Amino acid sequence: MAEEKKSPNQELQEKISVKKESAWIQLKDKTNSIYNFGEEYKSFIGKNKTERLCVRTIIEMIEKAHFSSINTKGALKPGDAVYKNIKGKSLIACKVGSDPMKVRIIGAHVDSPRLDLKPYPLYEDAEVALLKSHYYGGIKKYQWVNIPLAIHGVAFTREGKTVEIHIGENPDEPRFIIPDLLPHLAKDQMKKTGETVIEGEDLNIIFAHIPVDDKDMKEKIKFNVLKYLNSTYGLIDEDFIAADIELVPALQPVDIGIDRGLIAAYGQDDRACAYTALRALLDANECNATVLLYLADREEIGSMGDTGAESFVFINFMREYIRKTNISATWDELLENALAISADVTGALDPTFKSVNDPNNVSYLGHGVSIEKYGGRGGKYSTSEAHAEYMHYLRSLATKHGIPWQTGEQGKIDIGGGGTIAMFMSRYGMDCVDAGPCMLGMHSPFEVTSKVDIYCTYLLYKAFFEDIR
Repeated sequence: MAEEKKSPNQELQEKISVKKESAWIQLKDKTNSIYNFGEEYKSFIGKNKTERLCVRTIIEMIEKAHFSSINTKGALKPGDAVYKNIKGKSLIACKVGSDPMKVRIIGAHVDSPRLDLKPYPLYEDAEVALLKSHYYGGIKKYQWVNIPLAIHGVAFTREGKTVEIHIGENPDEPRFIIPDLLPHLAKDQMKKTGETVIEGEDLNIIFAHIPVDDKDMKEKIKFNVLKYLNSTYGLIDEDFIAADIELVPALQPVDIGIDRGLIAAYGQDDRACAYTALRALLDANECNATVLLYLADREEIGSMGDTGAESFVFINFMREYIRKTNISATWDELLENALAISADVTGALDPTFKSVNDPNNVSYLGHGVSIEKYGGRGGKYSTSEAHAEYMHYLRSLATKHGIPWQTGEQGKIDIGGGGTIAMFMSRYGMDCVDAGPCMLGMHSPFEVTSKVDIYCTYLLYKAFFEDIR
């Protein structure tokens, strides 16, 4: 049967209208690559649930790729690959390009919402020992009850010995839990709002249960815990104040859907972008510009602190870079002329909660990497907005390389919002735009992404590093 001839208007409509097509269809010849990349990604995020673990693993990966600490280099030349470890919680990695005066930056963050321990967390009540926590980042507190939790962290003894604690990830290890009130007794609790149905001070983790067999001891269960911590790790009660100990979901990444097209995992905000940007850096070839990967800490609480994007650590690195490459430029000149991507996730349209989004201006699972002109809250507060010229450049770059992409906003104007490190990167004067995969259930203990969006994000980051503009 002959193909029906299109009218001039139909032909024009195809030419001038936006086509919103699934990236799975656009990249159907790359299905195996998408699934393989997804497995590697799942392995990474399943093993690296804290910023310290992320930085440690990434250093191991880049050292295998012949990156070396910038502290070991007296001078830098094109082709050199170096990194700077920022207190074990943040990282800058760099490949010196053939033109060291040009700089391209992808910045992501490696911290995620979690539960931190209070300075004096351990107490006993109702025949159990518990740990008091202080939640980190924007969470729905009720989502963190009645799920298995694992503990990761570092502590220092009074004598200065470093002690690492990792409990709850291996099958033979115990987990921890915050029990919720049974529904039979929750009549008053159920009248509360979602924000208060579980209060911050209710996030108390069950840590132990068996008392020491000594009738002369008070707080027998707490003492048994301290006895164990002391004999196993050399810790005493006071050492909790010199510790960074985090509680995270003891859940491994899993495929979602009968077609295995989605991934559910903890910490995909923003380790989805950290991993894809890392892979882009490792895989980028023959870079004309110097390419930098900046993995920041503290983004979920405003980027403040000495390992966050609000600090001067990036400036310090650029000063060292200029000194060791011996180029005739200042750090502010280099950064003002740099090109950057703020690699962060955005919200996908949730089929159950459509009312919070403008359906014409929202990202969809499976439609490729999301390139967002701005974030922020109502009235575009607390954000960076990319200029039209730079949006055109990123759009053209994706189109040139056949990378499925989309754009949108994170929620309706007076409902949505959210910050990234784009505002801290762009303050140097560089062009910067947010780009990354969209997800469902952001900031929950088990976020959902599409494997094809993760893969498209990697492709865009790699193309950005390799581009010769």
